Amino acid sequence: MTPERISRKAARRLALKAHLLDGRTRFPKGKEGVARTIEALGYVQIDTIAVVERAHHVTLWARCPGYHPRILDELHSQDRRVFEYMSRALFYLPMKDFRYFLPRMKRFEDPDRKWEKDRLKKYGHLIRPALERLRKDGPASTRELAERLGTRRTSDNLQESTKSILRLMHLRGDVMVTERRNFHRVYDVTERVVPRGIDTSLPTSEEVGRYCVQQALTTFGLASEPEIRHFSHAADSKEIATALKDLIECGEVMPLKLEGDDRTVSYALAGELAKSKRLRPAKPAVHILSPFDSLIIQREWVKRLFDFEFTLECYLPSSRRKMGYFVHPILHGEELMGRLDPKADRKNNTLLIQSLLMEPGVKVGDDFLRALAARLWEFARFNGCEKVSVVRTSPAGLKKKLERGLAKTSPY
Repeated sequence: MTPERISRKAARRLALKAHLLDGRTRFPKGKEGVARTIEALGYVQIDTIAVVERAHHVTLWARCPGYHPRILDELHSQDRRVFEYMSRALFYLPMKDFRYFLPRMKRFEDPDRKWEKDRLKKYGHLIRPALERLRKDGPASTRELAERLGTRRTSDNLQESTKSILRLMHLRGDVMVTERRNFHRVYDVTERVVPRGIDTSLPTSEEVGRYCVQQALTTFGLASEPEIRHFSHAADSKEIATALKDLIECGEVMPLKLEGDDRTVSYALAGELAKSKRLRPAKPAVHILSPFDSLIIQREWVKRLFDFEFTLECYLPSSRRKMGYFVHPILHGEELMGRLDPKADRKNNTLLIQSLLMEPGVKVGDDFLRALAARLWEFARFNGCEKVSVVRTSPAGLKKKLERGLAKTSPY
């Protein structure tokens, strides 16, 4: 099938609707709305960095008015609407999709990667006693299970064996994270975590492939085959290719080429593509996005659609950072306008904007600055801060303008 041409503007509109960032999708407020958001996105990536609220919470805050971190914790540990698993990265995933990850779990019973092979050979004998202790004594953190198994020798040295075996058992699906206490994982046997009524039948290769293609395109709006493969490691490359071919042949998926890019073939769900052609521009709103947000996480994708290059610099030495430690992109309407490097100085009750960098050539109007200032106050409250302090901006003259905007929009 000859790929259909799509303009960059139409592609962005399709993508932003899929990512729930254009204000068109209206879910209920509160816990149900957060659950539906995760189900629509297909995943929320977990990250440990805490200079501001952790990435998974910022992703949901950007889309769910009134979001509070306890909502996600309850959806995970009490309501069982989501579960935690390693699929490309560490994700919160919809519990309704649990069965599609069973083939990946089974693959870890006889792993092919060196780390898993080595640990299974070295510590595999601990799997049965670890499961027996969890079944008998109930959920446990790594430290608690180490004590039960007698593998913890000193107060500051959790034995590698317990950490390794829990990671292997989690990958294999023997255990799941039942809750987090102060962000530390607590494990339990899988049969006590997956609620009754969830389909746990092993899917066919065709079902897994279709799930991965359809969910990737639901989340991204449009994506190339490598980007679909990267979305989730639940299916392998062959399963993705077969499912993509079948979905194109039955008319559920359409191939596309973005204007100005003859090399890359992208794909979109036919129904969503048809709807997107009738979309008018949404009212511009400002979103502060986590660097692990689904809109940002595939760097080549965001560069192709939004002409936005993004590098996460927190893992670099400070001398090599150009943008900042933990930079959050700024979306305004259908354009990624800039990036800010925030830090919640909780001791002084202040959200520090360590740097605000606008993209080259971007025109910064009064409406944008007013909306950004108001959103920064919301972000400050979300981080438990009552003050906002701007340290540096580029261009430099933007600092005073933003400070005036903050003063005018201050809720205090």
